[in-house]
Formats: sequence, structure tokens, C-alpha cells
Amino acid sequence: MSSYQPEEAWALEQDRADPLAWCRAEFAVPAGARGEPLAYFSGNSLGLMPKAARAEVTQELDDWARLGVEGHFAGRAPWYSYSERLREPLARLVGALPGEVVAMNSLTVNLHLMLVSFYRPSGKRNKVLLEQTPFPSDAYAVASHLATRGVPADAVLPARPRAGERLLRTDDLEALLAERGNEIALVWLGAVDYYTGQLLELQRIAAAARRAGCLVGFDLAHAAGNVPLQLHDWEVDFAVWCSYKYLNAGPGAVGGCYVHQRHGQDPSVPRYAGWWGNDPETRFEMRIPPEFVPVPGVAGWQLSNPSILAMAPLVAALGIFERAGLPALRAKSERLTGYLEFLTDRIGPERVELLTPRDPTARGCQLSLLVPGKAAPLVLALRERGIVTDYRGPDVIRVAPVPLYNTFHEVWRFARALQELRRAG
Repeated sequence: MSSYQPEEAWALEQDRADPLAWCRAEFAVPAGARGEPLAYFSGNSLGLMPKAARAEVTQELDDWARLGVEGHFAGRAPWYSYSERLREPLARLVGALPGEVVAMNSLTVNLHLMLVSFYRPSGKRNKVLLEQTPFPSDAYAVASHLATRGVPADAVLPARPRAGERLLRTDDLEALLAERGNEIALVWLGAVDYYTGQLLELQRIAAAARRAGCLVGFDLAHAAGNVPLQLHDWEVDFAVWCSYKYLNAGPGAVGGCYVHQRHGQDPSVPRYAGWWGNDPETRFEMRIPPEFVPVPGVAGWQLSNPSILAMAPLVAALGIFERAGLPALRAKSERLTGYLEFLTDRIGPERVELLTPRDPTARGCQLSLLVPGKAAPLVLALRERGIVTDYRGPDVIRVAPVPLYNTFHEVWRFARALQELRRAG
């Protein structure tokens, strides 16, 4: 029997007893028309601003104004080595060694760089295993690599749910890899599906890919900062992510990239090169023809010097993660999302259907609610009540109670509003 209760008083009591309640005060929560805090459930699209981000960005602007070019090697956090501040906290979030992660570029740019290195079609083995409905940017990136390398477009092998189902089964992916693995050069999947909210069994998929002789990478856009990851131990070849969703680093914030050390320590791995990925001892040498000597680890995939103003908010956000600890955040996330599931179930499946897996280990904090023909107007009606969710066509409302700043009472508010709106039509 569920320990959750539908009463408002119960939700308020959970918030009073929450050991992570302090986290909410670290964020700027948008206000509604009357000045009241919005119930913000769109952290899966854009996370809220850490209040400390303003000071971090201002500090770099002040150093720029005060030091000019000398800010590269002077000031509180010299720009030349600025990205190194992010390595260890990012490594802890994704379960990697510090030399396996780097903050750089954006997700799609990093994906292109990884495809250069890890999509290696050869003869019959030229396919990319991709979910049937990937995030559009991932699909564009893969298709463009097929086209520019002269590989037929049908080399994309879609991973489909079973007939009548909406979620992928790990058993089916393993069977597909066992049967057709000798045709697959690369497995590239979203770790948490942006539409359904399903968290794939990454360890099992990575192991199945290795058995089939395939390289494997994951899009962590909806996973980094949301779910536990152990990329190094799972022997994932590479992964990329953005930091503006659950990592709360702001719109267009710097992306992240992981490459397992077995590749990072191998200078023969093909890649696009840029001066910032070159050995610092010879980085500034101008030789014709040039000799590229990659920095060991994923740092050898860097192209340009760090984007300081894009990294500064991430420094602020990671500081909160470090203080809270991902295990504690994950525990709260499971309770918050479980409470959301409990309350939406009470509305009735004829009015709201849960698309996301019910198993807490098979999802992050996002629940995708299927409301045929009503999702778009419901999102607008919820916004009029001070509740921010988002819509994904044709019929899904995405709701993400983020443990860093959402509360049990906000979940209760959302469920009450949705119930009233559904009963009204």
C-alpha cells in the first residue's frame, strides 16, 4: 500500500521534513502575474537559475574589465585553465574519471565530433542503431554523417517498441544486437527518452553492444544531473550532454563530453583537431605542416579555448550538486515523482494516462502524461494557474519535479489543478 497521501497537509509536512529543502533557496524561482512563485516543472527543458550564477558571471566580467588579456593567467580563476574547475564535479555526476570528461561546445557539436571518431563504417558493418523517434538534432547529426560519407540513408537501424507498446524493452535490444550486431558500427541512443521519460538500462545495452563488436554512445541530455550514471564502469565508449536542463547552467550553456580512457589515451583515434586539444607545450607553435599531438584523455577533442561566460553559471550549479550529493537528490526525486504518479493515478486513466515507466529505476524525474486531443490546451490552462509544464505533440504533457527546487506541495498543486481541469472537460 502506498505511503503517499492526497491531502495538502501531508504534502506540506513532507516539505517541512525535507533535508534538501535548503536547495530551493539557492535558485531564482520565476513569479506569476501577482508575484506568487510559479510551480515550475520544466527543468527537463530549461533548469532554473542558481542565484550564485550572477556572481560567477559578474566576477568574470569584472576580471575582463580589470585585467584584459591578462585574465587568461591572472585573477581568481584564470581563463586558460578555467574548464579544469568543472572536470571533477562533472566526473562525479556521470560516473567517470576526471580525465574522461570535459565541458566544451554544445551537445550537437560534441555529437558531431564523436561521430567523426566513433562512427567507423566498414563494409557490411555500417549501420547506426538509433531509437525509432530520436530527438531531432540527434537524427539530423547521424543522417548528415551518413550522407557525407556516402553511406545509404537506410543504414539507420531503428530500435522499435513492440507492436501496441510505447517503450523499448532491453531484452529486445539485446536480441537485436545479438542477431544483427555484425551489421552495426555504432549504437547511439538517448539514455532518458525526451518524449516518454524512459530511462534505458544502459549497463546492459553497453554490454550487449560490446559482445556484438559495436561501439556505443549515449545522449545524456535528460540524464546528466537527473539519474545515477557509471559511464566508466559500464565501459561506455562516449557520451555527450547539455547543461541547461537538469544541470541548471542557463540557456545555451556549455555542453559536456565523455570519452572512455581506453580511447582517450589512444592518440591514433581519428578526430577533428583544434589548437586547444593539442599538447599545451606546443599549442602556440606555428608550423607548416602542423603536427597535432592530442592532449591525453577527452581534452584531446577540444577545439577552441573555453567559453568562460558560458561556463561560469555551470560552476555555480555544480557547487549546489556537490553540497547536496546526487544520491540524496535521487532519493528525493524518486519520492517526488512517485507522489506525482500517485496523485495523477487518482484522476483516472480515462482522463490521464501515464506514458512513462512506473518502475522508479526505469525513469528520471519526468513523467509524460498522455491526454489525447487535450494536452496543448491543458498546458496553457495550467500556466494560467501559475503552473509551468510543457507540451510535446501530439498528446503529451511533460512534468518534471526537479528535486533541487520543486516541492511536494507544488506537486499537489499541479495534480489538483489537472484534476479540476479534466473534470471540467
